[in-house]
Amino acid sequence: MDASTRKGVYVISVAAELAGVHPQTLRIYERRGLLDPARTGGGSRRYSDRDIERLRRIQDLTSAGLNLAGVKLVMEMEEEVTRLRRELERTREEAREAVERTHRQYRRDLVPLKQSPARYRGGRV
Repeated sequence: MDASTRKGVYVISVAAELAGVHPQTLRIYERRGLLDPARTGGGSRRYSDRDIERLRRIQDLTSAGLNLAGVKLVMEMEEEVTRLRRELERTREEAREAVERTHRQYRRDLVPLKQSPARYRGGRV
């Protein structure tokens, strides 16, 4: 996610309207640890596009019947799954690179056929 989606640009009333909730709901979500909007020097909340996406996800989960504690757990698990997927992809890439390095090393270590000892053909002399 780029910096522009994380920059707090929306005041609470606009963020609430974009998410389809009351501004007080955003304050509740913040108290419950579901949101952490940016703050201006004067302490006013500023919500980012990422915050708006998160608000919509909270709404989806509460509409599905979860309470706020359940929503928090689900969102924490989703973040953990995302982190683990990134880690797995990084590990896979490192493994691919290690295999390629090993294969390149094998190719350097191989002796060309013309320089190799004569093959045994079997039979008696």
